[in-house]
Amino acid sequence: MSDAIDPAVIKRIEQLRAQLHQHNHRYYILDDPEVSDAQYDRMMRELIALETAHPQFYSPDSPSSRVGAAPLSGFETVSHTVAMLSLDNGFDDSDILDFDRRVKRQLRVEDEIFYTAEPKMDGLAVELVYENGVLTTASTRGDGATGELITDNVRTIRTVPLVLQAGDNLQIPEILVVRGEVFIGVDGFRRLNEQRLKDQLPPFANPRNAAAGSLRQLDSRITAKRPLEIFLYNVGMSSATVPESHWETLQMLKRYGFRVNPLIRPRITISQVLEYYRELSANRHQLPYDIDGMVIKVDQVDLQVQLGATSRSPRWAIAYKFEAQEETTRVMDITVQVGRTGALTPVAHLEPVKVGGAMVSRATLHNEDEVRRKDVRIGDTVLVRRAGDVIPEVVKVIESRRTGSEKPFVMPKNCPVCGTRVNRDKGEAVTRCINSSCSSQIKERIKHFASKKAFDIDGLGDKIVDQLVSRGLVKTFADIYRLDRESLIGLDRLGPKSADNLIRAIRSSRKISFSRFLYALGIRNVGEHVAGILADKFDSLAALMESAPEEVECIDGIGGVISESISSFFSLAENRASVRQLFDAGVEIYRNIRSKAGALEGKVFVLTGSLQRLSRAEAKQLIEHAGGTVTGSISRNTDFLVVGQSPGSKLDRAKGLGIEILDEETFKKMVS
Repeated sequence: MSDAIDPAVIKRIEQLRAQLHQHNHRYYILDDPEVSDAQYDRMMRELIALETAHPQFYSPDSPSSRVGAAPLSGFETVSHTVAMLSLDNGFDDSDILDFDRRVKRQLRVEDEIFYTAEPKMDGLAVELVYENGVLTTASTRGDGATGELITDNVRTIRTVPLVLQAGDNLQIPEILVVRGEVFIGVDGFRRLNEQRLKDQLPPFANPRNAAAGSLRQLDSRITAKRPLEIFLYNVGMSSATVPESHWETLQMLKRYGFRVNPLIRPRITISQVLEYYRELSANRHQLPYDIDGMVIKVDQVDLQVQLGATSRSPRWAIAYKFEAQEETTRVMDITVQVGRTGALTPVAHLEPVKVGGAMVSRATLHNEDEVRRKDVRIGDTVLVRRAGDVIPEVVKVIESRRTGSEKPFVMPKNCPVCGTRVNRDKGEAVTRCINSSCSSQIKERIKHFASKKAFDIDGLGDKIVDQLVSRGLVKTFADIYRLDRESLIGLDRLGPKSADNLIRAIRSSRKISFSRFLYALGIRNVGEHVAGILADKFDSLAALMESAPEEVECIDGIGGVISESISSFFSLAENRASVRQLFDAGVEIYRNIRSKAGALEGKVFVLTGSLQRLSRAEAKQLIEHAGGTVTGSISRNTDFLVVGQSPGSKLDRAKGLGIEILDEETFKKMVS
């Protein structure tokens, strides 16, 4: 009996997919449906039945993927093509006028600059990658350099096109990377919480938390039931020519089938920006979704390129935030925290109060000058502000509520942890414990060193680190690599199996990329993005350690403050010794570079399952060093799937698409 498939079946599957994509576009993007809901549902059921009967025709861009896929064991991470930077914030007109003056000064112009003003959605930023018009990868913003891979979840969002619309002589680029904001509207949020209450589940605190939680479901079938929406706001990268203005770029995205906020105002002067801000602020509560401000962008793309960016934010854009949500509460106590750099930070312990949808019980007081300026005392009634994910802060004291029993705060003369006399350098607002052996500093440094973005030592969490430092088992980074099974089993809540797992995690962390190593050292002002810039510019750690501050300062995205921090860090003998001890303990740095003409040039790889002899980061580095590319999801453009133990659904997809599958040994021979 022949296994040949009737060509009519193949044709019908392709026909249904094309029609459903078009109906999705008309319903969710154009708000102009051509078929009834019942007719749409019949077409979808027919497609699902045909795909179920003929799984060899599986395609990740099928409209049937809207219903979600089988649960994942965890999220993988993916590197962004271009860093997703944060925006600087402005809080009043003077901040925005200063921004306009900076733009003109840096461009050396006096004429009006034209801006595009966009409502700032209170949602979750994502990056979508389209290859030859098909959605292949979706990820969260994460730390800006890497994000969590959430492709299956994003496919369930009805306002995300799975394939780009073609027409009007519009070229579909080979690669198109776009950025957008995923959110839940006001009505959708209300309905979601009503259903959760019926199901005897706790309601979500606010739409943003609900959207974030929905996107991070390991079971995308749950995500598919959440009323998620998206607005696109920018292009990260395109293999085709992009328009000359930001506004024209947004119009291009609409033609591709993306949803763009209709309230965006194009090409307006700074005075018109301020007028529109007041209009948005006055009408924000009438909108069908939450916004927390306005994003102002230089409209002309070539001017954006000239302005460039700092290590954290573009110089051509700023967020003008609405007044933050505020509540009054009482200061129960003020304590001091000691960070990894020795900085003493006063923290107000508050009578718990709900602010902006979240319960707040602590707020930062920043530093001694801030406490004195605001005259915050223990027992005071204060106004507390929280905006988005920003750490809550005390705005002001309500002096009319004072009874006379309030106690002024005094910054301690000695470190509250180690007792060493504290120091405050001239011109600095921060008071520091100068004892680098202070247990609080050691704990925070070790936690940072072992964190996911640094050495990523799974199992070395806060409570374990606290015990290791308190018992004197770990004083330096290198001490981590001297831990043995017996010393770990003696810790609270750490049995033999957990101890063995932690030892394995410590051993496997010894090989690390140059950029992650730099970040792990905890140098002041050197975050993950800056560490990546430094790793790209310097051939070795030794070259960076011996570089002059002027040499580092002239690197694009660095500047004087960062270069001085680096110079100061490596000028200390104890820091150099700490680095040397790590190498003595077997730590190896590998380079974050890609060969320009490697053996795997142009080849696209996907990894799945647990590799036994390589970490995922090591495998990725080997591929990139040989000129290949690693993506997070299977598509027709994938050349190889590298399979470890317990592979996920990617293996089935690769088989269905006829992609070559490599086991770990074959892969190692290929890249060696």
